[in-house]
Parts: sequence; C-alpha cells; structure tokens
Amino acid sequence: MSAVAAAVSQGSAPRPVPAEQPLLEVRNLKMYFSVGDSLLFRRSAGKIKAVDDVSFTIARGETLGLVGESGCGKTTTGRCILHLESPTSGEILFEGEDLGKLDRKALNKKRERMQVIFQDPYSSLNPRMKVGSIIGEPMKVHGIYPNRKERLDRVAELLAVCGLNTKFMDRYPHEMSGGQRQRVGIARALSLNPQFIVCDEAVSALDVSIQAQVINLLENLRERFRLSYLFIVYDLSVVRHLCHWVAVMYLGRLAELADSDALFDNPLHPYTQALLEAVPIPDPDVERRRAHRIMKGEIPSPINPPGGCVFHPRCPLAVDSCRHEVPQLRELRPGHWVACPGV
Repeated sequence: MSAVAAAVSQGSAPRPVPAEQPLLEVRNLKMYFSVGDSLLFRRSAGKIKAVDDVSFTIARGETLGLVGESGCGKTTTGRCILHLESPTSGEILFEGEDLGKLDRKALNKKRERMQVIFQDPYSSLNPRMKVGSIIGEPMKVHGIYPNRKERLDRVAELLAVCGLNTKFMDRYPHEMSGGQRQRVGIARALSLNPQFIVCDEAVSALDVSIQAQVINLLENLRERFRLSYLFIVYDLSVVRHLCHWVAVMYLGRLAELADSDALFDNPLHPYTQALLEAVPIPDPDVERRRAHRIMKGEIPSPINPPGGCVFHPRCPLAVDSCRHEVPQLRELRPGHWVACPGV
C-alpha cells in the first residue's frame, strides 16, 4: 500500500513523496464561520474555527476515513473540498489543479469528477421526482447523454450496478426502504463517471445489516471503477473494513493519521485511544473483562477553543507546554503521523 494518503503538515512537517500524483491534495485548509454578526455595526462577535489548518492527500483508488466526534469539522472539510463552502484559506488541488483558482465554468466541469453521497437517503432525494429522473438529472444538467433514450439506458445500467431492478425507475423515494434510497443516492453519484466521492456518513442512518450491504457495495464500486473516497464517519467499526487510511479529527484539527491497520492495532494519540476504547467488542466475555477508560470533560466551544493543543483539557498526557504550543503532526513511524508531544 502506498503512503500517498499521509498528511501534509499542519504547518511544515514533511510527508512521503507519492509514487504518482495524488488525486486530491488538501493543504492547510481553514474554514472559519463568523457568529453574532451585526448588520448595523458590521462586526462579528467571534469566529467558529470549524476546520483549522488541516492537510492530507488521497491517491487514486484509495479511501481515507475521516473520523471524530460530532462537531469536529468532518462534514465541513468535505463540503470545502467540493466547494459547497468557500474555504477561509488553504489550497484544494484536484488532479493537480487548484480548485480555488478556477472560474465558475471550469469548476462546474471539475465537479463532474467529484461527487457526494449524503447521510440522509430520504432528504437528499427530491420527493416529487421519480428515481429515473433523480439519477438522470445530473447527466441532463451537465450535457452528458443528451439523448433521452441514452440517459434512460444509463440509468438502468446504474441501477443494476447498485443492486436495484429497473422497475425502481418509476418509483418515488417514499416508496422505497432506507437502504434502497441510499443505493439510488449512490447511483446518482456515479451518473457523471466521477473519480472522487465524498461519503458523508453514508451508512449512519441505515440499519446495521443494511450498513454491511452498502459498505460492500461501495468497496466493490471502488475496485471496479478505481474510485477514491473521503469516507466521513463517526462509527469506527465500519472504518477498518473500507478505509486504507484513517485521519482522526478533533475540534477542527487532525490529531492522528495512519494506515488503517496501524491505527487500529497501535493508536498513539490519547484521543484516538479513547475513541477506540469506546467501541464495544462483540464477545461478551472479552467485553466484560475489558478495562474502560472514560474520557473526562466536555468538548470545548469552537468559538473559544483552548490555547495550545485543543485536546489538552481532556488529555491524560498533557504537560505545561500543551497549554501554549500547538502540536504539529510528526511522523513517529513510517506513514504514522501524530500531533502530540507526549507520545
């Protein structure tokens, strides 16, 4: 496995040189939201640092899992990559081109190759449109398969690829189960032949048995079409099966990044260790004998984050320097990056 998903620094740490140009490269991405805006005085009461100096790369055909607690900035990172949000600063390079420097027409052309699968398979589908129109609309908007019969043939092909019968073309979203609706969402994402897909908690709203089916489908599609995924998820139990690399995010910053096996077998950052210890073990005897370490304290406010390392108020390894110095990602093992001076 290549090391192309290794992090670029949250600052200036080195990174391995990939064997080929990465499909996606995120450099020092920041996304701040103003809060308490006053139209009268044109001033802001503060800023939420949703994403604060995050960098990573994703190679062709690989999956990077972005994990962390709710509110840590995972979804905002994905939205910034797709330019659904305009980043405060930083660079997003897709196929070597800086998306922030493209005009509207060129950016729309790039978006054909960058798609998203949303978390809620019901609200992300237009309830007034039939499945055939939902999947065919992106092709119509982007001028792909302009002939209606060609579009319908393509829709039927995509439904078959995603494990659905062509009869679903004439159904509305409310006439399908959650798993079927999510398969329609996946088919829609594939309709423009993308190279990169943001999976924004694409299985979290599904039953456990359906989750496994959808994860296997995503893995098969990745291998078949050599897709790259940014897999945003809070449930670590689904990460190891699907992801080549895992980036752990806390309060807008990356805490740890490593290949999936290394991170699960030997997590180094205290926050990563706490996340993994919170995952239940299926064997009741092993679970009963297991020592649980509960993370103390609450997540700080992103409007007023603590100085230095944002995790230090809850960290068992925190020292005085953690309160003043922002830790940078360091490569402690080949391809294993950690932002903690105490490990």
